Amino acid sequence: MGMLIDGKWTKGSIVRSDKKGAYDRLPRTFRDFISVNHPVYKPESGRYHLYISYACPWATRTLIYRNLKSLESHISVSVVHPDMMENGWFFDNNYDGVTEDHLFGFKYLSEIYQKADPNITTSVTVPILWDKKTNTIVNNESSEIIRMFNSSFNELTKNSDDYYPSDLKDEIDQLNDKVYPAVNNGVYRTGFAKTQKAYNESVEYLFSTLDELDELLSNKKYLTGDKITEADLRLIPTLLRFDIVYVTHFKCNIRQIKDYKNLSRYTKDLYAIPAIKDSTNIDHIKRHYYYSHASINPFRIIPRGPNKIF
Repeated sequence: MGMLIDGKWTKGSIVRSDKKGAYDRLPRTFRDFISVNHPVYKPESGRYHLYISYACPWATRTLIYRNLKSLESHISVSVVHPDMMENGWFFDNNYDGVTEDHLFGFKYLSEIYQKADPNITTSVTVPILWDKKTNTIVNNESSEIIRMFNSSFNELTKNSDDYYPSDLKDEIDQLNDKVYPAVNNGVYRTGFAKTQKAYNESVEYLFSTLDELDELLSNKKYLTGDKITEADLRLIPTLLRFDIVYVTHFKCNIRQIKDYKNLSRYTKDLYAIPAIKDSTNIDHIKRHYYYSHASINPFRIIPRGPNKIF
């Protein structure tokens, strides 16, 4: 692994910790927004390109939205190899499910960032939403990309399905504010903790929140009621990786999702949706986590199972 510093690739771990040994995620660097009102980034068919990894839960969110919002024929996509080694994410279409870099033929994802800004200092992450017209990155923050996909292209696609409806915005925002630090990022804070105290705090926060979500789902089909919303689509990629990877690899082993009556039902219901199932590649998920994190799994041994989510 590594990162770009002043435009040059620097090898080394990008896992940062605070003074207490708790994992400290680096912020994203491109934060523009596609909109009919934006002076530059307008919603146009064929203009934008998405870079993703099937292994990454953040990137998977955007792939799910691309499908749900009928954007497949309007926004093209390239898929990196599940391994993230000393040179970071890379392309190798000899591996099943991986593609070439369709835009530039680059070998490494870092070259996409260098193309956008030759002097950039940043971690090299997926997803990336690229603008073919201005030849730069529009945005690399998944939570903002899915908001664009949710509404910015509606006139183009004639798909008005809304996963962030106005009457539920406050409730969705509150759920996101709870789920992101405790669950989405909580599994990483647990897995990358460098002290016992940091691990104990994060794993307890993680499972107390899962307990709350299980209780919430005791009388609701989805997190806000009978309709799938952004809150569900942000949570489900983490839940689908939980029993396969996080329980063992990240030591999130107090309980499994299958041990929760309501969370397990909820996860199965969402996984049955084609846009979610088709965006979930178990091989890429297992391969990435167990093979890429040498600090956790130095011999890169990949478990034989599980071969299915349920």
